[in-house]
Amino acid sequence: MRSYVGSFYNRLMEQGKNPKPVVGTGVTLPSYTDRYAGTIVEILSDKKIVIQEDKAIRTDNRGMSEDQDYKYERDPSAPKVIFRLRKNGTWVVDGQPMNVGQIACLGYRRAYHDFSF
Repeated sequence: MRSYVGSFYNRLMEQGKNPKPVVGTGVTLPSYTDRYAGTIVEILSDKKIVIQEDKAIRTDNRGMSEDQDYKYERDPSAPKVIFRLRKNGTWVVDGQPMNVGQIACLGYRRAYHDFSF
């Protein structure tokens, strides 16, 4: 059972069904309360993909707001990280435990910075 701490919205995102991975597909990497955007850059097998974090550039002028807009650009210099499909249907960093490892939500990019921390 995965530990449910941090942002309620992030925990909901982690429960969603992931589409079949395709190179170029956007991903969201939920953290405790923040979220980071990335892109699938390589398919190693049916159960292994490589993800690279994108540059998320804030496009609104709302300051320390809950309502944030971003544009995303590929960052070829970002580290490449291997994610493995687990038996519960989630993509987790290869080598990390299923119940506490970094999860990737495939199919969309949703960066977010929580200013309360």
